[in-house]
Amino acid sequence: MTANAQHDAQQNPDGRSEAGKAPRVGLFVTCLVDLFRPSVGFASVKLMEDAGCRVDVPAAQTCCGQPAFNSGDRKDARAIAEGVIRSFEDYDYVVAPSGSCAGMLKKHYAELFDDDDEARARAEAFSAKVFELVSFLADVLGVTEVSARHDGTVTYHDSCSGLRELGIKEQPRQLLRSVEGLELKEMKDSDVCCGFGGTFCVKYPDISNKIVEEKTGTIGEAGASLLLAGDLGCLMNMAGKLKREGSAIEARHVAEVLAGMTDQPAIGEKRRG
Repeated sequence: MTANAQHDAQQNPDGRSEAGKAPRVGLFVTCLVDLFRPSVGFASVKLMEDAGCRVDVPAAQTCCGQPAFNSGDRKDARAIAEGVIRSFEDYDYVVAPSGSCAGMLKKHYAELFDDDDEARARAEAFSAKVFELVSFLADVLGVTEVSARHDGTVTYHDSCSGLRELGIKEQPRQLLRSVEGLELKEMKDSDVCCGFGGTFCVKYPDISNKIVEEKTGTIGEAGASLLLAGDLGCLMNMAGKLKREGSAIEARHVAEVLAGMTDQPAIGEKRRG
């Protein structure tokens, strides 16, 4: 993803913003956003800039390393982590529009350097300033409302990593309630897995399909026209199943609605015109 979101920054010698200056945030775009849904990245930039941040999108960033880490490839996961840390460590905060990627950056990087005290300390310092997007807005910046409008009903899926690793539950709902015209309809078992699980859906497709089938059932029962979540992997999985079932329910990343940037087709929908 490319974004014209870079600003000149006055810094202290250690690279951190001067006191009283707007925080410098490095946006960790994530692979799925970069490859499949750049609009989520642009919405993320808008939300943080509206909240007073100066946002950069480091060009050298890569994958967070979670696929390698979850597959037991610690050597490559560590090499990836070293590159990510180099790209982002001079920022005040590192923000990702994904609970899954943010969870990897925040909760698992340090253990990749258990054999090197200096490298582990560096990883811990990096991880301490990593946040998922909505959590960053609500918990760090204290944002309680957004300037957006969405005329319609939505339901929200709590993605596993965001909920269980990072404690993201009420934050997106609080911000969604501030969107003019929006009605939030809670689904039953909103915190139950959608069946994606990264490489899980590839290794165990039959189990994954059964889980997402049950999930789309509860989504439909909620009676909303739009499904929201904070992780694009989960959204692509659920949107794909909804489409195969012939459902008219659309799916979007929560950042798009909070930023008022819903002009692009929903996930899996054809471009208009």
